[in-house]
Amino acid sequence: MTSNEITAPNSAGSGRAKLKAPVKAADCHMHIYDLSFPNRGAPRPLPENAGVPEYRRLQARTGTTRVVIVQPRNHGTDNAVTANAVKAIGANARGIAVLHPTVSDAELKQLDAAGIRGVRFSLGEPATAIVTPDMIEPLAKRIAPLGWHVQIHMPGDGFVDLAALLRRLPLPLVIDHMGRLPQPAGLAHPAFGIIRELIDGGRTWVKLAGAYFQSRVGPPGYPEATPIARAYIEAAPERVVWGSDWPHPSEKTKPDDAQLFDLLADWAPDEAQRHRILVSNPEALYGFAG
Repeated sequence: MTSNEITAPNSAGSGRAKLKAPVKAADCHMHIYDLSFPNRGAPRPLPENAGVPEYRRLQARTGTTRVVIVQPRNHGTDNAVTANAVKAIGANARGIAVLHPTVSDAELKQLDAAGIRGVRFSLGEPATAIVTPDMIEPLAKRIAPLGWHVQIHMPGDGFVDLAALLRRLPLPLVIDHMGRLPQPAGLAHPAFGIIRELIDGGRTWVKLAGAYFQSRVGPPGYPEATPIARAYIEAAPERVVWGSDWPHPSEKTKPDDAQLFDLLADWAPDEAQRHRILVSNPEALYGFAG
């Protein structure tokens, strides 16, 4: 292995990204799994080698230095694993929790102090879901005074079903994985119209993550994801961020994270635009110091 190569667990390949990350670039969507914490919420086994030390190797491949750690399904609503990881990384980390509306005011205050900045609802698999759609609005009202946001992860059809609820939320909304628009419809699917309406409302953000969710062709280019990513960047360049989705818990065959990062060169060819996506926008959404 040459000096220009490095490996990271749960990631294919050994090359560094060809695209040079700007200083203070942020990976705004990944997960930390810690086998010392119990598996509380998912039937799939806890991923191995997916802790903070392993993730630092992944950062060496992409060149990112800031990170947003999203509470994984396996650890349920016990957000200690995410809070601990944020603490271990320090000022360059923020977190997204998974909670129920019954959470106490004291716990919300503790999580806010620990660097948590939002609450995620993963709704794609109802049989194993930790949270349900009826929890979104009451919890949104609880966290709005903290300046947090609601993060939604679900297949595109869900945005059609929950459109009325999403329109009335009293706080910013962040959409995971580009909305997971079903293929081959892509941008022609009704979900994109709903998401675009929410974006035009001025408080909705989109994560350019999970290209594999948008593509049947697959690596290295994930071509179906390109027009979707470009459409979001064109619609609201000030409200899109990028994420790796490491350690890719949904994927049996792990993607090459350097290649995933390099997709930004095609999605956002302008360097100033990429700086906005990787640095300025994460600072605005997650409160990283400028």
